[in-house]
Amino acid sequence: MKREKRRIYGRYVKRFFDVVFACIFLFLLSPVFLLTALAVRIGLGSPVIFRQARGGLGGCEFMIFKFRTMIDKRGDDGEVLPDTERLTRFGRFLRRTSIDELPQLVNILRGEMSFVGPRPQLAEFLPHYTEDEKVRHNVRPGLTGLAQISGRNSLPWKKRFELDVEYSEKVSFFLDVKIIIMTLFSFCGKSDYGTESFYDR
Repeated sequence: MKREKRRIYGRYVKRFFDVVFACIFLFLLSPVFLLTALAVRIGLGSPVIFRQARGGLGGCEFMIFKFRTMIDKRGDDGEVLPDTERLTRFGRFLRRTSIDELPQLVNILRGEMSFVGPRPQLAEFLPHYTEDEKVRHNVRPGLTGLAQISGRNSLPWKKRFELDVEYSEKVSFFLDVKIIIMTLFSFCGKSDYGTESFYDR
């Protein structure tokens, strides 16, 4: 019975909550979206939205959305300079505050992501997962997840994937609430963010 409840929550109720809260946050944060988009366009150029192929539900690829955080800058040889040289102070601010992640609310509305789930990795990694690790793709990827509240960047990749699989097998309403609450505590604590986006850790 417990497994059946998890299945119903994961398949129907969780998606309902995702759509409702994504709509609410998109409405409430629309001024932030507009101001950020304008600031990115003026300060960093276009396109304002950065798109990148990631692995999603069922191992299918989707394009994740983020606000742009780096400028187009090339060396004398015409090659793109390293990220550290293209990341501006404004870009660091967007990443430190996770404002760059806000466009992923659109990914949630489109059904490509959820608020809670394994963080989506680059699509080029898809062929390299073990059979056990592929279980992480049985649920939609999320803005935050079990691995993100359990050590983030301090965890080796193997442990992160183990936590992703654990979440995929135990997904429930109370686990999602716990992860969201602990994410908020971690975020408010502002511990060791550096220039990376919090949710990509």
